[in-house]
Amino acid sequence: MTLRTNYLGMALKNPIVASSSPLSHNVDSIRRLEDAGASAVVMYSLFEEQITFDSFYVDHYLTSGTNSFAESLSYFPEMQGYNVWPDEYMNLIRKAKEAVDIPIIGSLNGVSAGGWTDYATLIEDAGADAIELNVYYIPTDADLKGNEVENMYLDVVRQVKQSVSVPVAMKLSPYFSSTANMAKRLVESGANGLVLFNRFYQPDIDLESLAVEPRLVLSNSSELRLPLRWVAILYGRLQADLAITTGIHTSEDVIKALMAGAKVTMMASELLQNGIRRINEILDEVGRWLDEHEYESVAQMIGSMSQQHCAEPAAFERANYMKMLASYRPIN
Repeated sequence: MTLRTNYLGMALKNPIVASSSPLSHNVDSIRRLEDAGASAVVMYSLFEEQITFDSFYVDHYLTSGTNSFAESLSYFPEMQGYNVWPDEYMNLIRKAKEAVDIPIIGSLNGVSAGGWTDYATLIEDAGADAIELNVYYIPTDADLKGNEVENMYLDVVRQVKQSVSVPVAMKLSPYFSSTANMAKRLVESGANGLVLFNRFYQPDIDLESLAVEPRLVLSNSSELRLPLRWVAILYGRLQADLAITTGIHTSEDVIKALMAGAKVTMMASELLQNGIRRINEILDEVGRWLDEHEYESVAQMIGSMSQQHCAEPAAFERANYMKMLASYRPIN
């Protein structure tokens, strides 16, 4: 019995990947993730805002005062030709590649198609085995049409794919009007994999300070059902690998995700709450379950409960909604 799987063209020793989190902020922690059993690590995200800020910051100090001395203008390059980038992030990728044997996946978080996507090339040059695009965008403009929002995602994928040769995965949100169609178009635009789903952190209101504040709430297993459903629906319909990154906390979660059609499961909240050692514990439990149920490999299980192979495919669609409501009986 083997736990091996393949994701984005990479041969992985098992289906548990450490997803983007503070656990990838230093080499020692990444090494501990490998020792605990993680088959790959997604780096914490390099944010578009960081890149933009650094560019403006350096531009300010390069050009400040130059108008006072005309000759000083020739001392500095134009900003568009000046390579400004977070050294620490690229150096961490290089050091991580030297320290561990598992794949390292770089992560870019942003929305604008344009200059920031060039950083994908730098991430590749630093040694990353793949790149995950985490597009986080809240369309608050009432005049912005849905197809315009979708095109922003597609443009980012196209531009990144044009600039790198490593595999690229898109981490998308569940809020598109047609998730299946959007997934199809992302793959047609070049995405080698889809990661379901981006988990938006919602702001809260502090009633004492009367201020809007960020509120971090880690995931739980109940959140698995949404990505589970969509992976099961998309499996076999797209020429791309699927990954689930929300609600993976237990061996049961991992097994369900694989059966729905995910090539890998990505875990962060469980590790932050209960420690990195949980990876090895969960892998042991998955192995025992496979053995008890006479599976020879993880590959044998992937997609076995997808919509294509499910005895009741309508359970993934509206019929399941009606059946669920009809079966509920309130307590008197």
